[in-house]
Amino acid sequence: MADYWQPVWLTLKLATITTLVLLVLGTPLAWWLARSRTWWKDLLGSLVALPLVLPPTVLGFYLLLLLGPQGPVGRLTDSLGLGTLPFTFAGLVVGSVIYSLPFVVQPIRNAFEALGERPLEVAATLRASPLQRFFDVAVPLARPGFITGAVLGFAHTVGEFGVILMIGGNIPGETKVLSVAIYDHVEALEWTQAHWLAGGMLVFAFAVIFAMYRLQQRWQ
Repeated sequence: MADYWQPVWLTLKLATITTLVLLVLGTPLAWWLARSRTWWKDLLGSLVALPLVLPPTVLGFYLLLLLGPQGPVGRLTDSLGLGTLPFTFAGLVVGSVIYSLPFVVQPIRNAFEALGERPLEVAATLRASPLQRFFDVAVPLARPGFITGAVLGFAHTVGEFGVILMIGGNIPGETKVLSVAIYDHVEALEWTQAHWLAGGMLVFAFAVIFAMYRLQQRWQ
């Protein structure tokens, strides 16, 4: 039974950590994309959105090269005594953050862009500093975007497969998440176990979509 639930808890752990990291890193990135007027903003925005159209196996392959022993990031982490990231849980987090980045950044960016200039201008006339205008005005007003981004980021991480398999492999207790466990059960013709796990993911996906519709109606 422990072996059955282990991929579930590992998946939830991965999705939680990935979502928190994405909110921390994605918020300033979304703010800059929403407010910047530089010509290369669209270039960076395209890079952020790239995982939306890039096949997961392609992204996982290049991450494997980048983070591996011969890659620049792999050589750096190895020289720092951290080892290499592929086929570790830390590697899964890195891959998941990159793969789910647009699902968190885009809703937050849209929420920031929808604010307009007026609330920030009013706060400025009240002598609010840039940080105060951001944390006390922009962030609370953009709350629907944060909720949407967090839900989508978490759900997308739970459903990952291609990137996870490429960069993490299939190591029980370390990188064997729920989607990989379902694949293993199907390969072994263990239909009952596959049905239980796949059915759970189906219910989870429906709940996420339903929650998204409810949130959208609430904040309209």
